[in-house]
Amino acid sequence: MKSNFNDIINGDKPVLVDFFADWCGPCKMLGPILKDVKSELGDQVKIVKIDVDRNQELSAKYQVRGVPTMILFKNGKQLWRQSGVLQKHQLTEVIKSHS
Repeated sequence: MKSNFNDIINGDKPVLVDFFADWCGPCKMLGPILKDVKSELGDQVKIVKIDVDRNQELSAKYQVRGVPTMILFKNGKQLWRQSGVLQKHQLTEVIKSHS
């Protein structure tokens, strides 16, 4: 994942990266919310899920200390970051504000 991660976040549309873990309860709550956000915004955003247990080097690079942590990238730059669960309308507004 690390090798093509830079390619993924370097696009000209927002990329929301969800750093999660299978054992994380709040991460499981966030899953359906992200699906709803994707269905509402469609091609306006790319959503990528990164398992912190399987991608420890990438998690360390972005200093992910708790899960879920979401980071919004555009053109390779980090625009927004949040730990914890947000509701669909909150996430949608954040993404739209950076489109």
